[in-house]
Amino acid sequence: MTQKKRTEIAELGEFGLIDHLTKDFTVTNKNTLRGVGDDAAVIKAGREDAVVVTTDSLLEGVDFDLTYFPLKHLGYKAVVVGVSDILAMNALPEQVMISIGVSSKLPVEALDDLYEGIKFACDELGVDMVGGDTTASMTGLVINITTIGRAKRKAITYRSGAQFNDLICITGNLGAAYMGLHLLEREKRVLKDVQNPEPQFSGYEYLLQRYLKPRARKDIIEALAEEKIVPTSMIDISDGLASEVLQICKASKCGARIYLDRIPIAKQTSALAEEMHTDPVVAALNGGNDYELMFTVPLAMQEKVMSMGLVDIIGHITRESTGAYLVTPDGGDIKLRAQGFKEE
Repeated sequence: MTQKKRTEIAELGEFGLIDHLTKDFTVTNKNTLRGVGDDAAVIKAGREDAVVVTTDSLLEGVDFDLTYFPLKHLGYKAVVVGVSDILAMNALPEQVMISIGVSSKLPVEALDDLYEGIKFACDELGVDMVGGDTTASMTGLVINITTIGRAKRKAITYRSGAQFNDLICITGNLGAAYMGLHLLEREKRVLKDVQNPEPQFSGYEYLLQRYLKPRARKDIIEALAEEKIVPTSMIDISDGLASEVLQICKASKCGARIYLDRIPIAKQTSALAEEMHTDPVVAALNGGNDYELMFTVPLAMQEKVMSMGLVDIIGHITRESTGAYLVTPDGGDIKLRAQGFKEE
């Protein structure tokens, strides 16, 4: 009997694994406008509208550590994670469904805190919590969130629409959430065997906020609509800037040039990175958990985008044959690489 070949997941990478598992699925329902391969699925809803749906899972020990992650903040962040995917389609969120797997170590009061955070986020973002499921878990807390949004079909923005010479725009600053996580991990290690521990967070409160309670950029989608700007492509920055640029390049069959000195990095991010002997640019490129938005617009819209005052232009789209590169201040090119991507 011939032994079946064993392929390690690491050989494919995260995104290669997704492609592998979904390659045989085809869209057959005429109402399915977009399936796998974007921030959310898009389903026809009437003559002009579309429903946008996404799902995300957060696992204890993988995506969060309850040693330092308050459950109220975790509930809030779970909603933001789902909403951010809807916003990345240039749509607005309307409903969420929350399913949880709970171990016996958590009392009801802990779950009350989790759902208090979920409610706060729903109220803040104008989203209804409309259902879900609860089950037992043997491996710690598991949260799954399904988020539903709506938009005009002509306004839906996919990853696949970037065009040659488009400007690459991002909201907010990058790398702060990653450094906030590292700060929490450092204090956890230092205070592991200390009674009545007093973690040292002074001066870095902004980094903690960015990791524990990220902001969903609904304001950007509203501002784009007000300015009558429909981006050519868009994605949320959940896995780091490098990963998201490569996702846009793959979907749009294009290249990109990102200018290192244009990547916005907060002072606290740079300060903690220096203290920890790491590079803040690496945090911005590969850290993740920022939940900002990256989008592209035609060059002709540069002045209009800049007048919004909410975004930075950090690069431009190039031909596919030129690849995706980070341009250093001295004009050098560094090939963009990201976790989850396997070289072709």
